[in-house]
Amino acid sequence: MPKVATREAYGQALAELGEEIKDIVVLDADLSKSTKTSVFAKKFPERFFNMGIAEQNLMGTAAGLATCGKIPFASTFAIFAAGRAFEQVRNSICYPQLNVKIAATHAGITVGEDGATHQSIEDIALMRAIPHMTVINPADAEEAKQAVRAAALHKGPVYLRFGRHPVETIFDENYKFEIGKGVILKEGKDVAIIATGVMVGEALKAAKILAGEGINAMVVNISTIKPIDKEVILKAAGCGAIVTAEEHNIIGGLGSAVAEVLAEEKPTPIKRIGIADEFGQSGNPDELLKIYHLTAEDIAKAAKKIIKIKTRS
Repeated sequence: MPKVATREAYGQALAELGEEIKDIVVLDADLSKSTKTSVFAKKFPERFFNMGIAEQNLMGTAAGLATCGKIPFASTFAIFAAGRAFEQVRNSICYPQLNVKIAATHAGITVGEDGATHQSIEDIALMRAIPHMTVINPADAEEAKQAVRAAALHKGPVYLRFGRHPVETIFDENYKFEIGKGVILKEGKDVAIIATGVMVGEALKAAKILAGEGINAMVVNISTIKPIDKEVILKAAGCGAIVTAEEHNIIGGLGSAVAEVLAEEKPTPIKRIGIADEFGQSGNPDELLKIYHLTAEDIAKAAKKIIKIKTRS
C-alpha cells in the first residue's frame, strides 16, 4: 500500500463532509495548500475563510462562528495552533466549551527540513492540559479520515493532529474509529507496545523484530490521547511491561498519559520512546527519526530492556 500523509486525508475528508454537513465552515491561516483545506475551498468557496497569518484571530473567529451554530474547522500548522494561539484556544474555545475543531497539520519532528521552530513536539502536552479538550492523533490516512468525521459529529472542542510526512497504511475501510477507544493491533504476552500517530507503523515493525527473537509483543494503537482508553491500557499492563512510542516530547504526551493511568490503577514497568526533552533540527524526516531514536529498532531495544526489569521485579 502507498504511504499517505494524514494531512492529505484531512483535506479529502473535509470536502466529503462538506456535502453532508452544511454547518461545516473552514478557516485557514493562509496555509491552505499545505493544510489541504484548499480542496474544501475549491468546492465550497462561500464556506471557506482565509484569515491570513493571524492565528489568534483565526481561533477567535472560529469561536464566534461556533456560537452561531456553525462547526468551524480552524486549520494551521500545529506549532501555531497549539503554541501561538494557545490563549485563544484555552479561553475563547475550551472555557465556554464551544464546538470548534482545531486541525493542526505539520505536527512532530517529521515536518523535517523546516527545522526546530516549525517542529511541534509539545502540542499534545499543551492541548491535553486544557479542560474540555479532546485530543486525537491518527495513525494513518484511513484513521485520520474517520477521525475528522467523528470530530464533526462530536459536540465540543477537538484537537486533531496531522502529519506532513507520508506514513504507513495501518487500517482499511472496514476499520471503525471511535473517540476514546484504543485498538489492539496485535495480541501478545511478553511486553506491550502502546503507540500513537506515525509511531504505530514503527511499533508493528518492532513487534516483528521481537518475534524473530522469540518475544511475543502486544501492539496497541492509541489515537485518542484524551480521553484516554484506560481499559485497553490496563489490558496491556497484563503483559507486565510496557513501552510507549510517540513522535513528541516524552514529557506530557502519550507516555505521560499512560504512566498516569498505570500509577493510579496498576503500577507496571514502563519505558517511554519519544523525543528526549530536546529541540529538533533540520533534516530529512526519516533521518530525523533515526537521530532521535524513534525507529522500530529503538522500540525493540527498549522492549528488551523493560522485559529484564519485569523479570527482576
